[in-house]
Amino acid sequence: MRRLTSLALATMLLAAACSGGGSPGPSVPPVSPSPSVPASALTPTKLTVGLGYIPSVQFAQFYLAQQAGYYRDAGLDVTFQNKIDPDLITLVGQGAVDIGIADGTSVIPAVSQGIPVRYVATIYAQFPNVVYARESSGIRTAGDLKSRKLGTPGKFGSSWIMLQALLGSAGLTTNDVSIQLYPDFGQGAALQQGAVDAATGFINNEPVQLEQSGTPATLLKVDSIVPLPGNGLIASSDGIQAKSTPLKAFVAATLRAMNDVIADPQKGLDAAVAAVPELGKDRALQLAILKATIDTWQSAYTKAHGLGAIDRDGWTKTVAFMTGLPDHPVARQVSVDELVSEALLPK
Repeated sequence: MRRLTSLALATMLLAAACSGGGSPGPSVPPVSPSPSVPASALTPTKLTVGLGYIPSVQFAQFYLAQQAGYYRDAGLDVTFQNKIDPDLITLVGQGAVDIGIADGTSVIPAVSQGIPVRYVATIYAQFPNVVYARESSGIRTAGDLKSRKLGTPGKFGSSWIMLQALLGSAGLTTNDVSIQLYPDFGQGAALQQGAVDAATGFINNEPVQLEQSGTPATLLKVDSIVPLPGNGLIASSDGIQAKSTPLKAFVAATLRAMNDVIADPQKGLDAAVAAVPELGKDRALQLAILKATIDTWQSAYTKAHGLGAIDRDGWTKTVAFMTGLPDHPVARQVSVDELVSEALLPK
């Protein structure tokens, strides 16, 4: 019962936040405001950084960059705020938050509705939303979901978009599945209890907890079907111009910390526990979640182009897919140039 309660609580909190291989990508050097004047000799630039709804081990790279002094050495005074995705996108667009992390499939409708934000660095190079099931269910492919009970929080957001892409790959629609709604994000507990056959979730959350409880899981991923953009850093269009130097420094310092965590996950876990002591109550589970998170940070594209690189072709395909959905949330056709900017990435 304790494990189920933990699963339901973690699922609710982490789902509200959202949100390749294990070898390190190219090293990213720290950025100083001036090559001749150390950052510590200057007045630090204050930056407000928006993370997900609740502090989590999934943000280990940000905690590490803060604790290791990477932000300080880059001339930054960073303050973290935790906000849900829709609120964070609005706050970044208004300039109330300088830079934050948001889901790519949320950025597209936001920009189409006139919110002036740009996706400036990829964090999740592999889309974290998945459909998962107990291995014993016999579900192995998207086609196996036909007529099965599937739990999901609602008919909206990144999980719903992912589900439509996944089902479409097997010639199915959501009408071919018995959709069970869990607005309280209790679909993970429902799956463990046998109330549903499969559920939507995050590859670095619910399936990890299911496996940790001793139940092998099957994962159905969408990346090979439609390369949906996962969570990444966003900034306002005005901020990219007005605060270019400190924002570039923040991105470079964060990517440097990501490389550190890829090379030594334990270092990332230690930073997360130092920032959020509650995480230390089950370090084994948190380390498993972090390792699953690290796996999403790299893809074939980022391994070729560096951590943080933005796959424009993937964004083009996603825009086409989302605007083709019968109940799509995109208010008007948008171009990739309106959605992304590489101006803050290290050269």
